[in-house]
Amino acid sequence: MANLKEVRNRIGSVSSTQQITKAMKMVSAAKLKRATNAIIQLRPYANKLKELLSNLSSSLEDGSSPFLAQREPHKVLIVVVSSNRGLAGAFNANVIKTANNLIAQKYSEQLKAGNVSIVSIGKKSQEYYQRRKYNVIGNNNEIYNNLNFANVSLVTESIMQGFLKGEFDRVELVYNHFKNAAVQFLVAEQLLPVPKAEGKVENKGTQVDYILEPSKEEIVEQLIPKNIKIQLYRAVLDSNASEHGARMTAMDKATENAGDLLKALKLAYNQARQAAITTELTEIVSGAAALSSN
Repeated sequence: MANLKEVRNRIGSVSSTQQITKAMKMVSAAKLKRATNAIIQLRPYANKLKELLSNLSSSLEDGSSPFLAQREPHKVLIVVVSSNRGLAGAFNANVIKTANNLIAQKYSEQLKAGNVSIVSIGKKSQEYYQRRKYNVIGNNNEIYNNLNFANVSLVTESIMQGFLKGEFDRVELVYNHFKNAAVQFLVAEQLLPVPKAEGKVENKGTQVDYILEPSKEEIVEQLIPKNIKIQLYRAVLDSNASEHGARMTAMDKATENAGDLLKALKLAYNQARQAAITTELTEIVSGAAALSSN
């Protein structure tokens, strides 16, 4: 009977866990809907602005904007966008792994010289890099409590000021790009200096097909800082939607696993109960046979 009690306790425990994972899946699904709407609305604007400025910048000299200045990357800043909470599968582990691979492959010399700094957006990545004694700048974990363009822009402005002052020669951005609830792509891209359009164009005059007013230089000067802020905001929105999608998927899988475990436990419970009943019946029959023989 002790075995039956143990199995009953396990069934109750797994049932409670399954209820929790179901609730967390529903909460993540509701949050995912809002997060998806936000990134879908911003993405076309952000992509078009990035494309426009990339084309315009490619026809300008590096000195036309301080954010276009190409410098030898002696000092590097890595912006890692993770989440504040876990229970999202490998979401946080994958973005940290991608950032570590980027550092190891491109900036190993800078790391050895102590010239790699981290700006973490999300508690999980911040704790990871602080434990490993990286130079982690600031604390941006509260952004997700009120995720909007103004709050993310404060982080972007501090990064831009650091670049202008020469504290960083290059800024790389690592985040999860949202595709759907089950699929997120890890992205590592250069944020500063602003990348130009790839490839050489023989006639730069035909590369940009826009009517510009005022001059090209003035437009670029005004739009480049805005574009940098938009691109980081887009990355945070992408990561936020990816987090909820990853958590919803993880909780759905956990709920399924709990259901499978419940089936196995109930089968084990019924088998143990049947064995106990059989033993009791055997004892009763044996006792009756002993009495009748007397």
